[in-house]
Amino acid sequence: MIVRKEIKDDNELYVYFNGKLIYKRWLDLGYGKVFDKFSYGKYTDYSITDFDLDETPEVIHVKAKLILIPTEDGGRKTGITSGYRPNHVFEYQTNGQFKYAYMGDIQTDKDDWIMPGETKEVIVRFLSRQPIDEYMDIGRKWWIHEGHRVIGDAKILKIEFPKS
Repeated sequence: MIVRKEIKDDNELYVYFNGKLIYKRWLDLGYGKVFDKFSYGKYTDYSITDFDLDETPEVIHVKAKLILIPTEDGGRKTGITSGYRPNHVFEYQTNGQFKYAYMGDIQTDKDDWIMPGETKEVIVRFLSRQPIDEYMDIGRKWWIHEGHRVIGDAKILKIEFPKS
């Protein structure tokens, strides 16, 4: 098994497994992409965080349109405000279970509250050291969970990789 890391002149990190490209990271932009998940996760002792460099931002700021489900439709009974940390689910398995819940907190304007049934623009701060890159596309929708219960959904309006 041969794992080789290479940084090209255009400031891109490439990781090869037995000569095959399995991961690429754009160092200037602070995000990466896994090309061969099977090889990357199963046959290497590395994780995405092993390839992170000092320039990698700790969080990804996503401006999103957040909709909370009304209480009568199964949503929360109370509102949310800045610092709320639900589960963020981007994809479900065929049996209806979510594949992975991502960590991120919701930031509202000042002391603003979002009540069940309301729609507002918010900032969601996702930890960059989790495999979330593949879902970071403008227009992408995801679901907000409390445990297994869906309490809302959100749609990506803008993505920012803040400088450290």
